[in-house]
Amino acid sequence: MTLGNDGLALAGAGAGRRLASGRASIWLTILAAFFLALLPVDGAEAKISSESFADLVEKLLPAVVNISTTQTIKGQRPGVEIPQFPPGSPFEEFFKDFFDKQQKQERSRKVTSLGSGFIVDPTGYIVTNNHVIADADEITVIFEDDAKTNLKAKLIGRDTKTDLALLKVDSPKPLPFVKFGDSDKIRVGDWIVAIGNPFGLGGTVTSGIISARARQLNSGPYDDFLQTDAAINKGNSGGPMFNLDGQVIGINSAIYSPTGGSVGIGFAIPASLAKPVIEQLRKYGKTKRGWLGVKIQTVTDEIAESMGLSKASGALVASVTPNGPAEAAGIQAGDIILKFDGKDVMDMQHLPRIVAETDIGREVPVEVWRKGKRVSVSAKVGELEETEQQASVQEKEKDKPAPSVKEQKVDALGVSLAALTPELRDQYDIGAEVKGVVITAVEDSGNAADKGLRPGDVIVEVNQEEVASPDQAADKIEQAKKQKRKSVLLLVERAGDLRFVAVPISSG
Repeated sequence: MTLGNDGLALAGAGAGRRLASGRASIWLTILAAFFLALLPVDGAEAKISSESFADLVEKLLPAVVNISTTQTIKGQRPGVEIPQFPPGSPFEEFFKDFFDKQQKQERSRKVTSLGSGFIVDPTGYIVTNNHVIADADEITVIFEDDAKTNLKAKLIGRDTKTDLALLKVDSPKPLPFVKFGDSDKIRVGDWIVAIGNPFGLGGTVTSGIISARARQLNSGPYDDFLQTDAAINKGNSGGPMFNLDGQVIGINSAIYSPTGGSVGIGFAIPASLAKPVIEQLRKYGKTKRGWLGVKIQTVTDEIAESMGLSKASGALVASVTPNGPAEAAGIQAGDIILKFDGKDVMDMQHLPRIVAETDIGREVPVEVWRKGKRVSVSAKVGELEETEQQASVQEKEKDKPAPSVKEQKVDALGVSLAALTPELRDQYDIGAEVKGVVITAVEDSGNAADKGLRPGDVIVEVNQEEVASPDQAADKIEQAKKQKRKSVLLLVERAGDLRFVAVPISSG
């Protein structure tokens, strides 16, 4: 039977009285099936719509605290400067005495800020964000009890790389506490509850879902944030994010907001990252992280193609620290680390975290992609020192090469190359230990320019083979072109820093 407009109109007007009993029975069956299709098949939707978080929140609220910090700022008159007078002018000494007197009279002032935290041990250990207590002279913890108890807190340790801090209060009785859960099991779409101290209001509960995982905010080397649409505002920092089992699966840390208020994009440090950090802060007062001794970069689609890798994954080793664990293991610049200690390295961002969480001194298997095949090595994990940071190099402005330099033009990349002479080393401030060929010119519209190459860069390798002359480099680029490679992989040295660059090859 065809469902027509007249049939719908009749059904809506109680026309069953004018239909034959057989036809009415058929219509009732169709309508019943239609409305049944709109009902939940397993009751899950009904459970969510009628579920209350009240019982859960009642158990969790006592373990969530407000954190108040006080910082003393020395008095000063910002933006006021002494007028400039000719040397020896009598006004110069007069105004100097006047401003010195005014600054001495300015009183120091105290600045108070608010944040959140949660108790993880009945003896009084409290977790919060480092930025909540940074530069604080005094830290006060305010409890969500009837008396609004205030206790002074001691800083046990902090970790700037993950923005975590551990506090301790002395309480005459055991305190309510919460436990960390497994944030690796949380899925996009799962319900969560956030509790904190937004805008100093205290004990505020919001709910939402996990909107995304593994967000990178460029806030540190171990970024792996959970994203939520639960309302997170100023003052929520350091507060817990709970799953429906009442376990902490995240520490609320940041929001994305053009206005400063919640727009439904909040970020939390996952418990799987925070838990080992907190344990180390409690045990040592600082973190102890594993160290491999490599400088790495992202494996792009172009780099993967140029190295014969089926897809872009892993972490590309740009350079190896002398006398470090990687060098001892035989890991080389140009290797792509695919697995570390049996764990897949999905991209560059994953490797630092995997290495950091590995026990210091352990011998672990490492699988790398080297010159078209998988190679397995064994590395003994070292300890990361705080001084192990990438050096910041201030680059000099480089002039154009002298006309007398003999250049080799490579149209496929849009560059001109030259042999490293004493004059060019001096002109571009290239060290005597650097080997390769120097780029002397880059076409504005060429592929090399698109990849950020510029005069003074030294090409050390082409497709993972060292080059010593412009002709040799040009031949290897031409060879890649004949092999119908889409791009050529260059190892480039700039101001003491090595990095791999995959440059597309022009077909013209």
